[in-house]
Amino acid sequence: MVGVFDNEFDLIKAFDQVKAKGLKIDEVYTPYPIHYILEGMGKKTHMTHAAFFFGVFGALSVLGFMFYASVISWPLVFGGKPFNAFPSFMVVTIVATILVVTIMTLFTFSIRAKIFPGKTAKIVRPEATDDKFVLVLKSDEPGFDKAEIEKLLKNNGASDVSF
Repeated sequence: MVGVFDNEFDLIKAFDQVKAKGLKIDEVYTPYPIHYILEGMGKKTHMTHAAFFFGVFGALSVLGFMFYASVISWPLVFGGKPFNAFPSFMVVTIVATILVVTIMTLFTFSIRAKIFPGKTAKIVRPEATDDKFVLVLKSDEPGFDKAEIEKLLKNNGASDVSF
């Protein structure tokens, strides 16, 4: 069963009432993240933790490479310049770390979401990609009364309910 809502407030009211009835919500599609819905469905992301470790890895790798290149592999000694000009590494390290975090997080998200080139998207309702909020329920559960749930969704502001 698919309920389409025009705004997030009606979606949240319906979400709470459906959860109070003890029904399983299969998925919620929104044009932007609604953290209350994500927490209510028990979906947690560890992407921030992964991004932090990618940043540490990127910063250490860039600093290590610059130290190796300028001090060990090809030291240029002239005019009293020290072997290790560490402060001059900072700007490049910051920019390269941002690059590493961005690319690695993109790859991690793509793998986790099973997104790859050529995959066809399963779009429940095309409006969900623009400005509508879509609540998808599993109707094959025991105790699922279609008429009652349709009435519940309509009473909470659903503009369309389909099966």
